[in-house]
Amino acid sequence: MNNITEQLLEIVSDFKGSFDGAFNIREDSQCAGRQSTEHIQIISKTDKPGIDIKVAPHTVGEKVYIPACVTHSDVNDLVYNDFYIGEGADVVIVAGCGVHTEGEESSQHNGIHRFFLEKGARVLYLEKHIGIGGGTGERIINPQTYMELAEDSYMEMDTTQIKGVDSTNRQTKAILQKGAKVVIKEKIMTDGSQVAKTNFEVDLDGEGSGAHLLSRSVAKGHSHQVFRSIINGNTQCSGHSECDAIIMDHGVVQAIPELTAHDIDAALIHEAAIGKIAGEQITKLMTLGLNETQAEQKIIEGFLK
Repeated sequence: MNNITEQLLEIVSDFKGSFDGAFNIREDSQCAGRQSTEHIQIISKTDKPGIDIKVAPHTVGEKVYIPACVTHSDVNDLVYNDFYIGEGADVVIVAGCGVHTEGEESSQHNGIHRFFLEKGARVLYLEKHIGIGGGTGERIINPQTYMELAEDSYMEMDTTQIKGVDSTNRQTKAILQKGAKVVIKEKIMTDGSQVAKTNFEVDLDGEGSGAHLLSRSVAKGHSHQVFRSIINGNTQCSGHSECDAIIMDHGVVQAIPELTAHDIDAALIHEAAIGKIAGEQITKLMTLGLNETQAEQKIIEGFLK
């Protein structure tokens, strides 16, 4: 691994020279390191770029790291990763992505991740995205996530993108069976002319299933964000979608909710709040010795925490 890869790994997955579990490191479309464990197997696909991650039933307390790094300009990386989570397993999956450019050409990473959770399985999925480098080429990250949650399974997806990504189109789809629950959270900050698009779609097919979708974002400069959430309640279920955004400078944020109830016992809610930082918040922090810029930064840090 080169120095840029190690720098990106530290940011997106808290890499300190080694990982405490199963891992697969992807560097410029190639495998730069891999380790399976007794209960978690990582296997290369034979028909397309990517890996299969198989977690044995009732595996508890283990972690899987699958970071991807693009270290220079003019790279177009595409990967397909499939996760098979056995019945009753409870694991943490860390899947960060970093893109570095140093020239005029753009680089991008397109990660297509599919999750198949068996009965009673639980997954915490953490995903950080970042762009770095002094090049003028765009840093592009387009993640796609697909989830199938079997009876009484649970998945929490927590994504963060707060620096350096010029363009992102995030597609997330989940299908839930009886008693399954999904929580999807995103934190995004854009600046300059950056564009971020998010599309969440959840089908609540099983009785007693539930979904909570939450977006917190900050749009600075002339950046543009679009948050679209679709919840389909197809039986007795509950769904909640929430978008909270701060706009600064000439930033633009669009929140587009879509709730569809196909059952009289489907309880679906959407909330959205978009606005600037309140002046009294800045004033209060300035009385504590901060200047206006520092006060704004503190408010943003707390909002995206």
